[in-house]
Amino acid sequence: MTRFIHDQFSKDYLEELLKPFGKVQAPSRVAAEVREIDVLFSPFTTQTANIETLGLLGKMATTAAIFEPFRNPATKEEITDCLLKLLEVRNAIQREANRNKTPIPTAEIPQLWVLTPTASEAIISGFGATVKSDWVEGVYFLPEYLRTAIVVIHQLPSTQETLWLRILGRGRVQQQAVDQLTALPANHPFVEVTLELLYSLQQNLRINQNIEIDDRELVMRLAPLYQEDRARAIQEGEQKVILRQLNRRFGDIDLSLTEQIKGLSTEKLEALAEQLLDFNEVADLATWLQQQ
Repeated sequence: MTRFIHDQFSKDYLEELLKPFGKVQAPSRVAAEVREIDVLFSPFTTQTANIETLGLLGKMATTAAIFEPFRNPATKEEITDCLLKLLEVRNAIQREANRNKTPIPTAEIPQLWVLTPTASEAIISGFGATVKSDWVEGVYFLPEYLRTAIVVIHQLPSTQETLWLRILGRGRVQQQAVDQLTALPANHPFVEVTLELLYSLQQNLRINQNIEIDDRELVMRLAPLYQEDRARAIQEGEQKVILRQLNRRFGDIDLSLTEQIKGLSTEKLEALAEQLLDFNEVADLATWLQQQ
């Protein structure tokens, strides 16, 4: 059951990160027998956002792409099934090109990225996958015409460049990625949405009675982050309400007073909210703040 929870998280996560840069279909159906591609991505012709923000994931998304993330190590049968999906997409593009009597634009043929936490040497060698000098460790490319790579998440270097892929790892790798995520500036374009998706994953895992050790540890790691974020949201909400009320009564208040209010704890904000009606002028507010 938890595998499906993680599958949905992976699809939602990749969709949220990639949608500023192109069209995302998650899932996308191909073939008469209905095979579902986890995430089918087509980059915008003209990019207005900085795709380099996503590091290695952004590099993968500079061309049309199919992303197939796996919570457990992908088996040879599962990787073969991914290859079938890629070939079916290519055939659909070929049929469209034949109808229009035009050659297939190379840029329209997706690159398949199989995202797996680990992979044995037998899997890598069995598919003839090799590393490339201009890609980081852990990315193995199949022969050229197959347009496919196996990304072994737990082999990726622990750098900012690989962070957004390591979030999809397991156990220690995923927890380390979460720690690095929370160390990023709060205004980073993908921090908030990633944390919200992780909190949703945490809540979905919590309601399951039988979860794996990795999942239990993830839930425990996210719990204090969730509480901190909720407390921060409540505090910021109270700040906005108080500042709005003060501005209505006294007009725009001094910036230094605003900063002092923003530095108050939740308890002090509650106390200030109770005192507001007793203030006759801004000087009363300033005096109250000095006493805190």
